[in-house]
Amino acid sequence: MRPEARLRAWAERSETVLAALLPDASAEPRRLHEAMRYASLGGGKRMRPLLVYASGLSCGAGERALDHAAAAVEFIHAYSLVHDDLPAMDDDSLRRGRPTAHIAFDEATAILAGDALQTLAFEVLAQAPLDAAIRVELLATLARASGAAGMCGGQALDLAVTGGEQSLEQLKRMHALKTGALIRAAVRMGALCAGADAATLATLDAYASALGLAFQIRDDLLDIEGSAEALGKTPGKDAEQGKPTYPALLGVEGARAALEEQGEAMRAALARLPQPAPELEALAELTLRRSS
Repeated sequence: MRPEARLRAWAERSETVLAALLPDASAEPRRLHEAMRYASLGGGKRMRPLLVYASGLSCGAGERALDHAAAAVEFIHAYSLVHDDLPAMDDDSLRRGRPTAHIAFDEATAILAGDALQTLAFEVLAQAPLDAAIRVELLATLARASGAAGMCGGQALDLAVTGGEQSLEQLKRMHALKTGALIRAAVRMGALCAGADAATLATLDAYASALGLAFQIRDDLLDIEGSAEALGKTPGKDAEQGKPTYPALLGVEGARAALEEQGEAMRAALARLPQPAPELEALAELTLRRSS
């Protein structure tokens, strides 16, 4: 199967797995369950589950062994989007081409849905059909990537500098936490499910670090070049809120050059793997060229 076709199949598989693991919308508390499903299903690039599948497959794992890790990382991502869109954070009304969760439901329900999705992620990992030692390592990996040393810490740094100035190194560090930590976790979790050795994990981490930075640079470019229809969210929010971005610090052409540098870093990392990883290559190129 061609890498692009396999990625499409995995995106469909992840949607099915997510739907099966989420609470039934007809069960009480129905409104909370509806909001959880609304925030998790029916849209999105599924980049993080795809990275779990691609990394795991490249190291020899089967899809069934990867399903729970793929779902868990996406539940964390979905929760983060619900909370990022809240009035106290980025205050957005559009996500994945639909009203954000707090608009579609209400602010309190959105907060609770995010909280419940976060805890569901760890419940799902604890139930993965893997050895206990691997499950513990997966739990620790996702917890580190999600908390103060990862995504939440990056969001705190982002809020602290909104409307202010930031150096390029500070911007890189913020996004290595806010965006990159969960991407690195997704790649590492797939490899852990396959029992990858330390050298492979280190190589994949180098790939994932470059991919996380590339993803954010491309996101910054799309915020000034994209449309609401293509993006599925409100463009121009970064400039409106006075957030430091790569185009703001480097200029548009400088940001594009930085994006290509990360592309070279990803390709170099993948070339060091002991086996071909065509799906990881395809995800690298998708990250560099994506339009949404």
